[in-house]
Amino acid sequence: MADTQPYRIKTISEYHQFRHLPKPEHPLVSVINFETIQKRPDDPQNITQDFYAVALKRNFNGKMKYGQQQYDFNEGVLFFVAPNQVFSIEADDDFKHTGWLLLIHPDFLWNTPLAKTIKRYEYFSYAANEALHLSEKEETTITTILQNIEREYHSNIDQFSQPVIIAQLELLFTYSERFYHRQFLTRQIPHHKILDRLETLLTSYFNSDELLTNGLPTVQYIADTLNVSPNYLSGLLKVLTGKSTQQHIHDTLIEKAKEKLSTTNLSVSEIAYELGFEHPQSFSKLFKAKTSLSPLEFRQSFN
Repeated sequence: MADTQPYRIKTISEYHQFRHLPKPEHPLVSVINFETIQKRPDDPQNITQDFYAVALKRNFNGKMKYGQQQYDFNEGVLFFVAPNQVFSIEADDDFKHTGWLLLIHPDFLWNTPLAKTIKRYEYFSYAANEALHLSEKEETTITTILQNIEREYHSNIDQFSQPVIIAQLELLFTYSERFYHRQFLTRQIPHHKILDRLETLLTSYFNSDELLTNGLPTVQYIADTLNVSPNYLSGLLKVLTGKSTQQHIHDTLIEKAKEKLSTTNLSVSEIAYELGFEHPQSFSKLFKAKTSLSPLEFRQSFN
């Protein structure tokens, strides 16, 4: 019976030991060339780490699963793992890959603005992540920053070392955010598939009995059904449509309300209940905010 508990690596030193690498030159930051990492025959199936990891992978002949998503490594791929997130790697004995791995312990960020802002980068918090596919130029940009970090801690560590490395990390994360927004726009086929699935899901939900039994769908419910995280879904939708997931839910709701107001004799209260509202005044307030008309004013405009 397989272990259900993931194998936990607490420190960057432990990671180096785990991968049979020399001791890290800095206990809280490490840049590792993937060519130096060998697969262990007894590699645990699931791993979790107490530190941040940013990996730039290329020519990877195994499979990696993170956030229930399997990664394709045929092109340069950048992905991000926050502390305590579980991932797994499946590979044959001839396992090999190239690229770079950056490890950052949260203690390194202590007492810097990045300690807080790093948690705002959505690519660290995706429950079901999409890897970032890089162009050759983008890959060179990221590689240069990683090598700058490595070069800095290779030098004599002094009072400027941490601020210099923090500045490089902030630059890395800002570029990554830019590249993610570019990917939202350029990888439109898979993204529009998510948008199509969202619209189908909302239409089906609003035409079923689920509104009466479960109320309005939550953002979490929508994201879970589409197998993406709430942050990722809203980020994607904002780029593609300019609207958040919540706004899409409300738009579908208003369209359904307009249909009922214009084609049935149901009272506003009855329509509110059918649309999952416990209090009709909440429905009326939302309807007016979205249409600038009360439900009755909208209905009267058809007479």
